[in-house]
Amino acid sequence: MIELEGVPELVDPVMVAAFEGWNDAGDAASTAVAHLEQEWKGEVFAALDAEDYYDFQVNRPTVWMDGGVRKVTWPTTRLSVIRIGGEKPRDLVLVRGIEPSMRWRSFCNEILGFAHELGVEMVVVLGALLGDTPHTRPVPVSGVTSDPDLARTMNLEESRYEGPTGIVGILQEACTHAGIPAVSLWAAVPHYVSQPPNPKATLALLNRLEDVLDLRIPLGDLAEDARAWQLGVDQLAAEDSEVAEYVQSLEEARDTAELPEASGEAIAREFERYLRRRDGGGPPGHATDGGRAAEGEGPFLREGTDRSRPPHPKRTGPLPSTAPEGPLGRETPRPADEDPGSGPGDGRADGEDAGDEGAGDEDGPAPGSSSGSED
Repeated sequence: MIELEGVPELVDPVMVAAFEGWNDAGDAASTAVAHLEQEWKGEVFAALDAEDYYDFQVNRPTVWMDGGVRKVTWPTTRLSVIRIGGEKPRDLVLVRGIEPSMRWRSFCNEILGFAHELGVEMVVVLGALLGDTPHTRPVPVSGVTSDPDLARTMNLEESRYEGPTGIVGILQEACTHAGIPAVSLWAAVPHYVSQPPNPKATLALLNRLEDVLDLRIPLGDLAEDARAWQLGVDQLAAEDSEVAEYVQSLEEARDTAELPEASGEAIAREFERYLRRRDGGGPPGHATDGGRAAEGEGPFLREGTDRSRPPHPKRTGPLPSTAPEGPLGRETPRPADEDPGSGPGDGRADGEDAGDEGAGDEDGPAPGSSSGSED
């Protein structure tokens, strides 16, 4: 049994999780959770034991200096809590880490143990996958669940995916078996520009999360970063006629596919969403008093938590580090038996070797099958 001394009783808590690796193309999902931690001053209260779940030859520890003292930071998964005030107070439990290299079932059971002790009402897992989607159009975000009732009430898709899966799919399946409502939100990242960061995909995930939680999220500079990122990719594409032609073909295919959806009802739904987010939702939620403890410290710290974590390096720009290699170049190969355009990946397959632990049937949908996305 997990005992969390000093953790206050939470108000209608929802767990929001994301993991670096195979399920995190362009680092879009993990960056979204990091954004929530930063904007709402999340307090870290627990960290999983890295020895139990990670192969340090795949995810290596890092050494850093703290005032002349040499310290080591181990790759792991940390949990933090956000207390949101306002007219409709709601607390969030954030889970951010790396897809484990081994013992996926035990990993999920430990996460669900925290969810049970904290009274979590729903789990939302964020993911990002590579897809045949143009960078010039709104990022498709698909909401998926295994619960038919939840699919109807929240306008989500019921998962029908079959094939290789990552920790996002396994955690969602574990939630289903534990009786905890679970949703996964997947952003489609253009495969020809998959290098992180991708602020446009991160922004789209946060916009969809707002809809799921009925909560306004402070977006900071994300909108401006997304515009700068798209401008940078536009410039890269303009330098290569083959890439520019390929992007144009993706645009035409996307626009043709979306024509039937441009109904009055769909337009009205998007307009209502816009009003709710920008004008009708009141002020955005804010963190309650208390501020943020340094990562690995604070009143909620669980015994055994790694206290020596360096500050997360801030990215110096929104543009990819290298130009796209070509219109058909992909940073991550797709499994041979996977349907083209449906596989997640970002070039760092942290958990791919854990196949016996990752045998599940839940994962992200095809990137074009979005049930709603915001740019």
